[in-house]
Amino acid sequence: MKMILMVALGGAIGSSFRYLVGVAATRLFGIGFPWGTLIVNIVGSFLMGALIVALALRYSVSNEVRAFLAIGVLGGFTTFSSFALDVVALYDKKQYFASMGYLSVSVICSILALFLGMAVVRSFSG
Repeated sequence: MKMILMVALGGAIGSSFRYLVGVAATRLFGIGFPWGTLIVNIVGSFLMGALIVALALRYSVSNEVRAFLAIGVLGGFTTFSSFALDVVALYDKKQYFASMGYLSVSVICSILALFLGMAVVRSFSG
């Protein structure tokens, strides 16, 4: 239960920061391009890489703290950072085919699933 609470607390913090970055990006750049999403995906992926290496090489923290930071805060900030970590983890294990397959299938199927979800709801709304 403690682990779930740590992840939930981190997720609330990360999601709040994601919202604030989105608001700031809209004010700075306008609404013509999803700048907020792009920024959180890139920044979140950078932070995930830095965090994972820092925790592996420099800091010894509990599993709850790891979950709070990586799954909670960064997962709430952007799930793309977790996705990027999964791709790189497979690549680092020299599972190149699995890494590229996971990347390709995730992106393509997620976009197709979004279109499908939109079509299903539209079919009932029409």
